[in-house]
Amino acid sequence: MSKLGLKLFDNAVKDANTWLNELMEILGWQDKERAYRLLRAVLQTVRDNLAPNEAADLGDQLPTLIRGIYYESYVPGRTPAKLRKREAFIEAVAGRFAPDRMADPEREIRAVLELLTRHVSKGEIEDVAQSFTEDVRALFPEPALA
Repeated sequence: MSKLGLKLFDNAVKDANTWLNELMEILGWQDKERAYRLLRAVLQTVRDNLAPNEAADLGDQLPTLIRGIYYESYVPGRTPAKLRKREAFIEAVAGRFAPDRMADPEREIRAVLELLTRHVSKGEIEDVAQSFTEDVRALFPEPALA
């Protein structure tokens, strides 16, 4: 019997928890709420810097609940934002992470991008990375830069 009444919902919760647990493992964190806020901040900053079709292609590869986080408050007509400098990208993520402060913003952002690289197809993560300038792309793990 399904815990939530529908196996699809059970699997969505399981998948979201798997992603958050994996992110906490990468970072050595114990706080799932903080990991959720970081994942949300990075995903939405990435999304807002992609052309709408590319944002949709990435969204198609995300698990159900993670996809909901990704699309929350999305306004395709305002995209892509085109943050060209790594510092501007980091500031945008930090702004979404507020009111909490990021301890090591670059490391924390890299952890989320590593998580994406593990779970999204190589071709898609390469397309996403190529949507950014070389300076921002440096935040992505090596497999995404091939």
